[in-house]
Amino acid sequence: MDQDSDASKEYHQPVLADEVVDLVAPVLPGVVVDATFGGGGHSRRLLEEFGGDVTIVGIDRDPAAVKNAHEIGVVAIQGNFADLVELVEPVIDEAPAVVLFDFGVSSHQLDEPSRGFSYHQDGPLDMRMGPDAARTADEIVNHWDEGDLAQILRKYGEEPMAGRIARAIVKARPIDSTQRLSTVIADAMPAARRRAGHPARRTFQALRIAVNNELKAIAEGVDQAVELVEVGGRVIAISYHSLEDRIVKRRFAAGAKGCTCPPELPVCGCGNTAQLRLLTRKPTRPTAREVERNRRARSASLRAAEKVAA
Repeated sequence: MDQDSDASKEYHQPVLADEVVDLVAPVLPGVVVDATFGGGGHSRRLLEEFGGDVTIVGIDRDPAAVKNAHEIGVVAIQGNFADLVELVEPVIDEAPAVVLFDFGVSSHQLDEPSRGFSYHQDGPLDMRMGPDAARTADEIVNHWDEGDLAQILRKYGEEPMAGRIARAIVKARPIDSTQRLSTVIADAMPAARRRAGHPARRTFQALRIAVNNELKAIAEGVDQAVELVEVGGRVIAISYHSLEDRIVKRRFAAGAKGCTCPPELPVCGCGNTAQLRLLTRKPTRPTAREVERNRRARSASLRAAEKVAA
């Protein structure tokens, strides 16, 4: 979920909620797994719309989010959606009708300086989404060598000045807070780059992804969601940058691929059948009105697929 200085006012506004409601409605009644419960915005909206027709299982790595889920009557599980099947199967008696993902860090986490996610507020270099994360941002910022640091900034932040930033970080060590790190990054940038959005955004994104091993979790979670959901059910994923969206796009495309035989063959010999039907050929983007109302939505992309075969 996108970083924003006004995030604390917006965390309760679920992104692309109308579109999620429209995608969920045809397959209810049933179980919806909210695999990234966060502030609970999507779950609340679904409960308001569908009442007793929907049973929600909420998953989150953050103990605070799990506590919040219990308070609104959701079956809450603390864990990583990379372990989706292992987490969900013991608590439900039927395959879910929908698995919903809303990737990234939630805005109420950004609003807590002690979590270390925000470059707008001073806090420790933490960035863990949950206590299960193997490392903190401090370990990467203050102990990784320059080459490895530059590599993750390029790979996870798509940062064109990764080498320059990595050199500046190593030279400034020890760095003890998010504001100090943000300043080091800004000072390493040319003036033109400092005027084009916050210069620390890509670096903070890269560090967060590395700390939480997010891309691996997304690949595993979406793959398990396809296997877990019932035939006729749906997998919905909301992404906030190209790395997340690419993983979802490729998995859905692979699942929607049927016969792979050369077109000149008169009869199929491969026996492959499609497991998924794409419900969104191109990602669904928020309307201008939604972005005006909720700036956190501005970079969101939604993809959805229906399971058509086990």
